[in-house]
Amino acid sequence: MTTLVTGANGFSGSHVVRALLRRGHAVRGLVRPTSDLRRLNGLDFPLVKGDITDRHVLGQACEGVETVIHTAAYVELGIVDAAEMDRVNVEGTRAILDAAVAAGVSRFVHCSTIGVLGDTSGEIVDETFRRVQRGYSSAYDRTKHQAQELVDAYGERGLGVVSVLPSGILGPSDPHFGPVVRRFLSGRLKLWAGGARVTGIVHVEDVAGALVLAAEMGAPGERYIASSGEMTTREMFALLGATAGIPPPKEMPEALVRAIGFCLTPIGKVFSWNPPLSRERVHYLYDRCVRVDATKARRDLRWTPLAPEETVRSLIPTTTAT
Repeated sequence: MTTLVTGANGFSGSHVVRALLRRGHAVRGLVRPTSDLRRLNGLDFPLVKGDITDRHVLGQACEGVETVIHTAAYVELGIVDAAEMDRVNVEGTRAILDAAVAAGVSRFVHCSTIGVLGDTSGEIVDETFRRVQRGYSSAYDRTKHQAQELVDAYGERGLGVVSVLPSGILGPSDPHFGPVVRRFLSGRLKLWAGGARVTGIVHVEDVAGALVLAAEMGAPGERYIASSGEMTTREMFALLGATAGIPPPKEMPEALVRAIGFCLTPIGKVFSWNPPLSRERVHYLYDRCVRVDATKARRDLRWTPLAPEETVRSLIPTTTAT
């Protein structure tokens, strides 16, 4: 039988495809017609092209499939197209769940996020924790939480759902922190904000491994947190700098960062521009803190991720490291 990976060309999805192929699975990928497929170079497996909300295409993609691993998502903070994020993250999840049920799929693995747990105010929590935060921190926070609620509801109706909740995903070609690291390693990142922020991190290959293990071994209805540990961004830059021989960036005063975010937000809305600092991004830097314990995945899935320090060092190209 075949495993369908949605968002197969994405940062996480492409690593899931590679992990499945290495383990001898038959794989089918769902990608948009306009997708950049460079992350899939050298891989031989069939692709279905279509939108994540196109139910006709999804029906074709799920035909003869035993397992779906759903990684397709719109991931961004700040000034975003909230309606499009809702369409992709919520309605897209609903559509692929419906297609999976109609096709008789036996296992549905959802790539969620620790963010669905909400702000834990610095408390370290596990999968038994239920969100207490009132409201949402961002459109991404809202749509991913609503998607998780859909997955849970379909699981209660009999679909064999398993959810993997990654922390901050890092690795080569990371579209979010990767550009920051490249700027730092080139010596052009002199200032940074929120260096004391504690961040759960995990290598993208370890996320892929957790998703595949969840497909193979996960218990229906269960959630598994995928995080290798925590570091502050100040610690990450210190480690990267010590390895590459570059001094870490200086810390911007919090009051200045908040003022810049406050000023740039209305400008970004007027010009449909997502600035590097906005009120939402500032909120994530200083006010929201989600901390997690991934013991369950290590124990029940026999998941063995890289240590946080190894994950950060892996971001340095071999030609840069000293």
